[in-house]
Amino acid sequence: MLELAILGLLKERAMHGYQLKKRLADTLGGFWQVSYGSLYPALKRLQREEAVEMIFPKEQVGRRKNVYRITEKGDAVFADLLERVGHEATQDGNFSVRFAFFRYLKPEARIRLLERRRALLEGRWADLKESVQRLKEGIDGYTLSLMNHELAATETDIRWLDDLIQAEQRQAQEPAGPRRTRARRLPEAPGLPQRSVSR
Repeated sequence: MLELAILGLLKERAMHGYQLKKRLADTLGGFWQVSYGSLYPALKRLQREEAVEMIFPKEQVGRRKNVYRITEKGDAVFADLLERVGHEATQDGNFSVRFAFFRYLKPEARIRLLERRRALLEGRWADLKESVQRLKEGIDGYTLSLMNHELAATETDIRWLDDLIQAEQRQAQEPAGPRRTRARRLPEAPGLPQRSVSR
């Protein structure tokens, strides 16, 4: 997942290690902490695979900072990693990383990943519900409250995914023609303010 996140951010612009770590923290820090001890080995792996290369801008020669840039092969590696929809792709952290780069997926791929994530959460909700019903008489009030909180949070995430799937399906049904750049409202993420993106 770290390689996917690195390549996704380098698609925006070339960055040196400190900038990349900061962008990773800004983009993914809410659910994933990245250290230099994991960042630089991942960059070296991507360099060996020729997915990333180092460049040396003239204005930064004296500072001797390694600036990393995605390559054409890196674009292909990123697309392959992003489009994988196996079971691990819908797990919490993995899904969140992919969702951060959803703009690079085709609508049908976004819908497929959202539906798989929804199915995973529905299974989780059903298991939690069964546990609450089975254990509610034999556990303390705090544990029961925590389990009910998890149920409510999962229900909220499922509703959010439903809204996203419906929005993607409406977009996929729009008549073909010249694409116009305009603000598109995305469904509000649970606990986050709504934002506009361009398409």
